Amino acid sequence: MTFLGIWHFSFTVSNVDEAVAFYRDLLGFEVVRRSRNDSEYVRNLVGYPDAVLEIAQLAAPGTRSGLGDHDLELVQYVTPAGRRSEAEIRNPGESHLAITVDDADAAYERLVAAGVRFVSPPNAITTGANTGGKGCYFRGPDDIVHELVQPPWAVRP
Repeated sequence: MTFLGIWHFSFTVSNVDEAVAFYRDLLGFEVVRRSRNDSEYVRNLVGYPDAVLEIAQLAAPGTRSGLGDHDLELVQYVTPAGRRSEAEIRNPGESHLAITVDDADAAYERLVAAGVRFVSPPNAITTGANTGGKGCYFRGPDDIVHELVQPPWAVRP
C-alpha cells in the first residue's frame, strides 16, 4: 500500500444548513457541492441500514491541500438521527480543526462580533515548534472545537 495523502476531513453536525453558513460566511470556505444520499453504498459505508445523509462538501480558502476537490465534509444524519455527547475537548474521540490566519487578534475580534464563543483570546505561543506565534480555541456548530493559529512568521511586531 502507498499512502497518497489526505482526501478530506469530516464533522457530523445536527443542521447542515447552519453549519454551511458558519464555514462559508464566517470562515471563508467555498461550497463545492451539496447532496442528499441514501444509497446502498453510503448505508454500507456508515453501517446503518436505514441511513439518509445530508452532505455538504467545502474547500478551504487558499492553496488546495487535499487530493480531492474539497477539504471539509459536513454530514447530517437525517436517519438515524444522532445526538451530541458531552462536547469536551479532553474526551477521547474529540477533535479540533486548526485554521491558519495572518492576524489572530483581528480574526478573534471579527468572530467574537459575529457571536462566536471562544475559550480565550489569542495567546502567545511560548513553547514548541510554533513559539512566537499566537493561538486560541473557539466553538463552532454543535460545539465543534476549532483553533486559530497565527504562525510565528506571520506575527507583526
